[in-house]
Amino acid sequence: MVKKASSFAGLGGLVYSTDSGRHCPECSKSLVDCLCKQAVVPAGDGIARVRRETKGRGGKTVTTVSGVPLALDELKELASTLKRRCGTGGVLKDGIIEIQGDHVDLLIDELTKRGFKTKKSGG
Repeated sequence: MVKKASSFAGLGGLVYSTDSGRHCPECSKSLVDCLCKQAVVPAGDGIARVRRETKGRGGKTVTTVSGVPLALDELKELASTLKRRCGTGGVLKDGIIEIQGDHVDLLIDELTKRGFKTKKSGG
């Protein structure tokens, strides 16, 4: 007879506790105390690349900013600041900031003012 507990052995540990709330699946600490996501800075050369894209978007133009050397929380804050500066919507996907419309020059100027090394990428 097979134990049911053995089939769940590879799933990890504690996910929720009434004492401390939700827990991180990687370090098993509460989400408030978790350091897994905060300390992760993407590896790269430290240059923010700004480019205009239309491919795969139904003809709509999107300006993308990739390679910004910031942690996830700081990157979310920067994305919202850039969206407000451009006056348009956008999203943060997999460490790449996508801003609706063609705002390459404006974003390069804004990122340079904030102290980032920037390059215009693509055509």
